[in-house]
Amino acid sequence: MARMHTRRRGSSDSDKPAADEPPEWSDVDEDAIEERVVELAEQGHSPSEIGLKMRDEGVQGTPIPDVSLATGKKVTEILEENEAEPDLPEDLRNLLERAVRLRDHMDENPGDYQNKRALQNTQSKIRRLIDYYRGDEVDEDFTYSYDNAVEALGLE
Repeated sequence: MARMHTRRRGSSDSDKPAADEPPEWSDVDEDAIEERVVELAEQGHSPSEIGLKMRDEGVQGTPIPDVSLATGKKVTEILEENEAEPDLPEDLRNLLERAVRLRDHMDENPGDYQNKRALQNTQSKIRRLIDYYRGDEVDEDFTYSYDNAVEALGLE
């Protein structure tokens, strides 16, 4: 995939192995997996962190290599069914955190033009994502600003 703010091509990535069913050694009950996913979400983990924890720790000591293969649902679908989904989509939340961090850095270092450009690019990505999510996962009247980002992240 090409980069958004440069003229370079993107680097290739490895593909997930093509598997149709969970491995035989991972025979954990679907309900136990869903309970563990909801429990991790209530502890404040993002969906990607939940996937990593399920892969590494699993349920009752048995690792779950792929939640969607084991349950037939994605982690975010499980969270929506159990009303434990995060208030902001994960990609938007990560970009907002980055923008706040860059803005704080720019306040301390006003001559850092490289980070000024990085902040502009990040803000552009945020505005594009807000337009994409508007109405579904983000309020209709939400617009990006530093103060709104700090408030949405709960950093006040």
